[in-house]
Amino acid sequence: MPGSHRCEEFVDMRAIVVQKFGGTPELADVPVPEPGPGEVQVALDSAGVNPFDLKMADGLLEGKMPTDFPMILGVDGAGTVSAVGSGVTKFAVGDKVVGKFLTAPAGHGSWAQFSVVPEDATLVPIPEGVTSTAAAALPIAGVTAQDLVDAAHIQPDQTVLIVGATGGVGSFLVQLANIAGAHVIATARGDAADQVARLGAAETIDYTQPRPADPNLVDPDPAAYRDSSVTDAVHFTHPDGIDVLFDLISPAADFARHATLVRRGGHAYSTTWAADEAALRARDITGGNFESKGRAPELTRLLSRVAAGDVVVPIQTTVPLEAAPTILGAGNARGKTVLAI
Repeated sequence: MPGSHRCEEFVDMRAIVVQKFGGTPELADVPVPEPGPGEVQVALDSAGVNPFDLKMADGLLEGKMPTDFPMILGVDGAGTVSAVGSGVTKFAVGDKVVGKFLTAPAGHGSWAQFSVVPEDATLVPIPEGVTSTAAAALPIAGVTAQDLVDAAHIQPDQTVLIVGATGGVGSFLVQLANIAGAHVIATARGDAADQVARLGAAETIDYTQPRPADPNLVDPDPAAYRDSSVTDAVHFTHPDGIDVLFDLISPAADFARHATLVRRGGHAYSTTWAADEAALRARDITGGNFESKGRAPELTRLLSRVAAGDVVVPIQTTVPLEAAPTILGAGNARGKTVLAI
């Protein structure tokens, strides 16, 4: 294989795969992929973990994108270019790169020792000062957060509510909204309040704590105390409403309640496809169900912010590749999980 000597030592590689949609993720030995014309082979050091990975295993792409089996999971990945196919001009062997390893046909993901992608896919150099571990945490979560902030056109001193602020997307979104000059309200458990405050949240709502239904009651009885929704808590501190809602976790009924906080002319976004877009339009609210379209230029811009120290990559934990099946679907994220390959 011209330009590479590493892969010549390997016939097979370790990867996390499913044998069919809905199958159980497992560690397997599969052939090392060879780069064809216009393709780049990457020896992966690190791979990001996202909720999307489990959805892929469960069949999210069935009928939507051709898929090869055994399907190697994982989208986010970082490592070193180990070989290039004919015609490749953007990358050379030895380049440190990060990107999204999801192109048609699906099934050749980043949860493996090697992966191959077209050079015009979402694949960019890693700048000096950014580790492979940090870079691998960025492509889906970080770029989604950046795309959300860009879509909302946040202005200084606007009030932004982020529901699900401690997860991967939320941890980046708190920082980027703060950089844009927003007054950020974040939802988080009480023991995560310091974490989101360090990332830039001006207020934190502990959705697990009961609140008085009416603080003006002179002698409230126990019935006046109840588990308050996020909507109640935000309305209490911001009775005139908020400018932007980013809801990263809620089902439709909860999103609809949260959206009532948004002023006319504001923005409300759901990354779980929970928004009733017609209802939002009726209230002159833009946004709705959001899908990130960010690719190489957006990832490069985010990496520059990380390299400059403006954005912190919140790594919750790093685990070995073989542990990936045991962490899929784990809840209560406090940042990003990264696989060490």
